[in-house]
Amino acid sequence: MEWSDINEYIIKFWEFRLFIVDGNAITLGKVVVAFFLLVLGYFLSKKFSKQLEARVLSRLDIDPALRYTLHQFSFYGMLIIFTLFILNFLNIPVTVFTVLGGALAIGVGFGSQNIVNNFFSGVIIMIERPVRIGDMIEIGALKGIVEEIGIRSTRVKSQDNTHIVVPNSVFLEQNVLNWTLSDNVVRGHLNIGVAYGSDVQKVRSLLIEAAHRHSKVLDYPKSEVFFLDFGDNALVFQLYYYSHIKNSLE
Repeated sequence: MEWSDINEYIIKFWEFRLFIVDGNAITLGKVVVAFFLLVLGYFLSKKFSKQLEARVLSRLDIDPALRYTLHQFSFYGMLIIFTLFILNFLNIPVTVFTVLGGALAIGVGFGSQNIVNNFFSGVIIMIERPVRIGDMIEIGALKGIVEEIGIRSTRVKSQDNTHIVVPNSVFLEQNVLNWTLSDNVVRGHLNIGVAYGSDVQKVRSLLIEAAHRHSKVLDYPKSEVFFLDFGDNALVFQLYYYSHIKNSLE
């Protein structure tokens, strides 16, 4: 087999028509090039978002969670631009996706519903920011600190030092207790029993003094003491104190 024959086979392979979209032939060669362009676009988008984070966002006096959100949007924004460029390279008009809407609906029915749901939930979380990186949250039995918010899922570090990947849709479908949404101060309480016949006022002052002496209890808001119950063998008082959320977990 001569070189001219090999070259002819390569050309036929490269120009092999896979399908036609809106009168434009999509060849195997174009698909191969588009694939490598998409891979290149992915890595360039990653590099762009990292450079934006290092050179611009890190120097701005903004909330870390907002900085992370802008970092994520810069990555996906660049990726969308590369995708549109590739579609243009393949001569596939964007309007073709209106035709593919029915096919997408069928795909949703075959298991992609959760993926699509989590994707759009991630976008909503990044825009509305009901939870942010560093927030202490509680969802059902799960309690921990948000470490990473992705486009599909969120990673939470629990009090047991384990990492749980939570689908983003959970944050919109379930009640989420965010301990640090407005600030990182929480109220805790202790029940203390004292002998019957004790001086109530002295008990109150001693409990408040003990709370103020604790290094992790805040001076403001002030600690408070309330009488709770007549116990079997003691008067039960309840001490309310305030501390930073991280200290309250220790």
